[in-house]
Amino acid sequence: MPGLYLHIPFCKQACHYCDFHFSTSRALQGQFVKALVKEMVLRKDYLPTSDAPLDTIYFGGGTPSLLTGAELDQIFAGINEHFDVSPRAEITLEANPDDLSPAKLAELAASPVNRLSIGLQSFHEPHLRLMNRAHSALESGQAVRAAQAAGFENISVDLIYGVPAASHAIWEEDLARLFELRVPHVSAYALTIEPGTAFGRRLQKGTFVAPPEEFVARQFELLLSQLRARGYEQYEISNFCQPGRESRHNSNYWCGVLYLGLGPSAHSFDGHSRQFTVANNPQYVAAVLERGEVPATIEQLTPLDQANEYLLTTLRTSRGCDLAHLRDVLGLNLLVEQADYLAGLTSQGMATLTGDVLRLTDAGKLLADHITLALFAEAPAAAA
Repeated sequence: MPGLYLHIPFCKQACHYCDFHFSTSRALQGQFVKALVKEMVLRKDYLPTSDAPLDTIYFGGGTPSLLTGAELDQIFAGINEHFDVSPRAEITLEANPDDLSPAKLAELAASPVNRLSIGLQSFHEPHLRLMNRAHSALESGQAVRAAQAAGFENISVDLIYGVPAASHAIWEEDLARLFELRVPHVSAYALTIEPGTAFGRRLQKGTFVAPPEEFVARQFELLLSQLRARGYEQYEISNFCQPGRESRHNSNYWCGVLYLGLGPSAHSFDGHSRQFTVANNPQYVAAVLERGEVPATIEQLTPLDQANEYLLTTLRTSRGCDLAHLRDVLGLNLLVEQADYLAGLTSQGMATLTGDVLRLTDAGKLLADHITLALFAEAPAAAA
């Protein structure tokens, strides 16, 4: 069943690693919420929800926990007016620890939100300061416990590994603190230095030194071994859960389920094309409220695009990539066209091939982007 994503493009301050669209000015927040609800009117027919109600709703950002209770009520009123929502829908809201006061948690608990994704990133104060996070190390743990006390059991937390350090002791302590919280879901990402971020600019100037690949790989290995030892399943390269506690919304992305994205910079997918809304708050608000238009670009997906996208998303998951589906439905026969490369992957212990299902091993997951790129099909060269 389809999903709904809402991008809330406001933050208290800019994290030094973040390259998502956001603004630290909240002057337009009230107008943005009005525009978001109006966009629902403009795009309510994008998904076939009359046949299949919304199964997941995801508030991402930015920092959705900056929404006031009244703004959240306004958004849910619009959703319920313009979409059919499954009574069992998973409704996730991303939150920063410093926003989760008792009053805020009471507001959220009284709302339709039934899942929190809390951006802890680290329990180590110097690392939080290095990343320019708005919360303290003490607040990292306190926020999760307060959310649990407020009635939220379905909680995911984010952590970042590969932060420069003299040893792996800080990461091992982060993992130990994580396990004390007993949350059912963990998303863990390697620190990535993007060009337009503060870290990217510092790297270019020589005032920031990224850790070596071997350091990051070792922390990934520690993550895998310790989470598995405590019963977590790695159902996607960066996502881990207790049995049956996957993020349904994100799992749908990786399975090619249709979704509608609302708000500036949001993406949508209808099975045949992708739509990308402008990543500019004033332009978005003006277009939607003043002209009744959604300022977006539409990209039609060729059969080759769809095949490569299926390969990209499924190879990241524990289910693996069904090469028979890739061949019979999407027209890409890797078993023939990439036979030698696939044989090399399996012989080197980078992947397994069980029947027609290709899965990456732990060693292969470290090189997932490289392997996927090597397997991508290219469009035939145009005739001269």
